[in-house]
Amino acid sequence: MSRDEIRTFSPFDPDISDKQNQPGGILVIDDDLAMQHMVLGYLEEHNMRAVGIQRRQDLVRQFSIEEPSLVLLDLRLGQEDGLDLLREIRSRSDVPVIITTGHRRDEIDRVVGLELGADDYVTKPFGLRELLARIRAVLRRRESGRAASQRDQARGSYLFAGWRLDRRTRALTDPNGGPVALTKGEYTLLSAFLDAPQRPLAREQLLQATRVHEDVFDRSIDVQVLRLRRKLETDPSAPRMIQTERGVGYVLSVPVERI
Repeated sequence: MSRDEIRTFSPFDPDISDKQNQPGGILVIDDDLAMQHMVLGYLEEHNMRAVGIQRRQDLVRQFSIEEPSLVLLDLRLGQEDGLDLLREIRSRSDVPVIITTGHRRDEIDRVVGLELGADDYVTKPFGLRELLARIRAVLRRRESGRAASQRDQARGSYLFAGWRLDRRTRALTDPNGGPVALTKGEYTLLSAFLDAPQRPLAREQLLQATRVHEDVFDRSIDVQVLRLRRKLETDPSAPRMIQTERGVGYVLSVPVERI
């Protein structure tokens, strides 16, 4: 296969989405051609459509042709910085991204990649069965997220302690009416609390609600809660709204009104 050649197959397994309404295929970005061809061949065997590229200009061209359904991005590219490519992808789209790293010790790159918006990671050498399982899981979460977004559009707004979250626009306003920006992770975490006010939620429940893997890094929910407290609480060190429930997780302690 030449460097610029595009290899295509039928999109996803039928258990993921309706083949009559499928988005673009999987974009595999890896300058190790042997690895790339192996991954492409395995996806072909499992009824998926995919594209293999190595360079930023190929990425820009591919997105101009068709947005992929998922990106598999190697962070250890020869002449390109994988993290820069991840930033480029996130500037264009919220398409799911699975990053790959060459060594288990590359924890900093994995964490930075996740902070930049990657959805999952695998470490080389990885098993192709594990990779396929992770791709399917991320795609399922993507579909679940779209369904949740559609439900949000019909839910209206939540009022709590003078704050307002508009589920149609995902806009948060403070008690003075000022807008407060939320990341995707902060929005999903706050939504989980608002869906279950004054009820303790375990970390596992919050991990599932925010679609963060437990094996990404085990205190990720604590970090997300801390960031959300900094935006909601007058004194984040002595929180009144999102309180810690010892031995369980966290609880939104204020009443919530749906309008």
